[in-house]
Amino acid sequence: MRRKTLFGVAAVGLGGLASAGGISGADTAWMLLSTALVLLMTPALAFFYGGLVRGKNALNTMMMSFAALAFVGVGWALLGYTLAFAEGSPWIGGLGHALLQGVGLEAKGGIPHLLFLAFQGTFAILTAALISGAIVERMRFPAYLAFLTLWGLLVYAPLAHWVWGGGFLGQLGTLDFAGGTVVHINAGIAALVAALVLGPRKDYGRQAILPHSVPFTLLGTALLWFGWFGFNGGSALAANEIAALAFVNTLLAPMATLAVWVLLDLLRAGKATAVGAATAIVVGLVAITPAAGFVSPLSALVLGGLSAFPSYFFLLYRPRTRLDDSLDVFGGHGLGGITGALLTGLLAEKAWNGVADGLLFGNPGQLLVQAVAVGVAILYSALGTFLLLKLVGLFTPLRAAPREEGLGLDVSQHGEEAYASGEGAILVLSEGLPPAPKPAGGKA
Repeated sequence: MRRKTLFGVAAVGLGGLASAGGISGADTAWMLLSTALVLLMTPALAFFYGGLVRGKNALNTMMMSFAALAFVGVGWALLGYTLAFAEGSPWIGGLGHALLQGVGLEAKGGIPHLLFLAFQGTFAILTAALISGAIVERMRFPAYLAFLTLWGLLVYAPLAHWVWGGGFLGQLGTLDFAGGTVVHINAGIAALVAALVLGPRKDYGRQAILPHSVPFTLLGTALLWFGWFGFNGGSALAANEIAALAFVNTLLAPMATLAVWVLLDLLRAGKATAVGAATAIVVGLVAITPAAGFVSPLSALVLGGLSAFPSYFFLLYRPRTRLDDSLDVFGGHGLGGITGALLTGLLAEKAWNGVADGLLFGNPGQLLVQAVAVGVAILYSALGTFLLLKLVGLFTPLRAAPREEGLGLDVSQHGEEAYASGEGAILVLSEGLPPAPKPAGGKA
């Protein structure tokens, strides 16, 4: 009897407490799932990026994404969240939530405040991890960790506050449903600056640098798309009709991007590549992100199709330059984010979103607001990234030595290999081990 009573409290009593506190069980369930989906996107990114590099750098590349889970995640919980979302000025959040103060089970909208912190934290982690694609195969891991941690606190958090946390861009009326400016333009510009500061890989332009596992990249793409339904759909912060709109638009836009990209490939070269298909899907997902809850499904198809063109032709042009944005983070995320943010200013429709129209639906001022937000994101991310890289470089070298780069960063930075034959292609010995005995006769 007592057992049944306890189950009754769990089923009815806690539901009543939640309702009384303003927390919706349905919204909470959806946001728990969305948070898990967005968290999955960072390991998915590890596979996406890891497949595109040479085998000797696969583990290092994947570790760059996994490390963000720790260093950006802890930084977010202790300080980043309060800088982004605590009450403060139009420029930065206050310290009211530093060290998780005042973040508990109280309602934040229709969900527990603690869950809101976790959901937003997965965004910060993924955004910082995206930058790694521009500097793979040459950045020292300790320098990367220092940069990553500082960037999450001093670049990502302030920009998130400006757009989503009550800052001046949000007050201006910027439409960024799930991170066109905060996530993708921010990461894309940071990646561009980082690639320029570090310089090209020693083999760049002198030999073919080919992906070692395109199936890894396709797997990562599939997992990214899966996680993106939480990324965009969860940004409604409720299980409601806007979440459904964002969910469907996240389905439709990449389909259109992929179709256009494949046709461009066939018209240009007569062949459609798997890497191109994976890139197209990501570009479509990036472009729909700022618009997901603001445009109609038909407009999402249009947006997805149009977003293919800037990124496609930039990716053809970039290898002809000395810019070694190794995995085309700027071409995919930077240009995709810019395109999506501006098209949001064209295609937003109040009949669907209940917030604002874009230029094509009678509100030309929205496009100007979007352009201002894009410009601010570009300038702040570029300046902040440059200064942080220079700061880290004062204390530790940013680049691996040429010999380490030639050996591969898996061995030089981690003492491991992704792929080995027998006991390993490269035997990694600690410096403390005694020298191997000489053969009989004293001859080496």
